[in-house]
Amino acid sequence: MGGGRKPSERDSKICAACGRPFSWRKKWERDWENVRYCSDRCRAAGKTATPAGPSRPS
Repeated sequence: MGGGRKPSERDSKICAACGRPFSWRKKWERDWENVRYCSDRCRAAGKTATPAGPSRPS
């Protein structure tokens, strides 16, 4: 996938939290298919924005 390619040729995705594009990184090599966020900050924001618990009563 990304390893020996120039940065301009590497795979990229759009962050699920901030909507910005981000590129493949070596640290994501084994789990690239499951990467959804560009940073730990966005990952934390993405998890708090969509709570998995029951919805509030109306």
